[in-house]
Amino acid sequence: MDKESRFEKIIEILEKENAPVSGSKIANILNITRQVVVQDVAVLKSRGYQIISTARGYVLNKREPPFKRVLAVRHSKEDIFKELSIIVNNGGEVIDVIVEHPLYGEIRGMLNIRTIEDVKAFLSKMETSKAVPLMSLSNGVHLHTVGASTNEQLDKIEKLLKEEGFLLY
Repeated sequence: MDKESRFEKIIEILEKENAPVSGSKIANILNITRQVVVQDVAVLKSRGYQIISTARGYVLNKREPPFKRVLAVRHSKEDIFKELSIIVNNGGEVIDVIVEHPLYGEIRGMLNIRTIEDVKAFLSKMETSKAVPLMSLSNGVHLHTVGASTNEQLDKIEKLLKEEGFLLY
């Protein structure tokens, strides 16, 4: 299979899935190495495809939420489930997490958490990989870009996060 055919197949695989697809799964389907998948995804991104790399795999950004807001929050690692659940259970999508690092500046991790199942999968991956959340680099302070279908949903999410004491403002 030539490169262009591989590129088309990767896009086709990602278009069919609503959940992240691991590089290993794509590699197995196409009978190539995971490193080739990483390189091909980089080329596809450079061609304008909105492929997002998450901890759970690759996602083709098929839709952008019509309304977005960046929320500044602070909480402990133990409150991650509560924070993310408030957002997704009220119609929101956690697009990313951003922290300010004194040496590297802004560090952004793509999350694309849309459902409570995504929240559970994220926390499970954090536990099994023994990974430290980015918020640990900034004493719990971090930003989330949150998307939703309406501004009213974002208002409600913001209100609930504030009631829990998570919002910084």
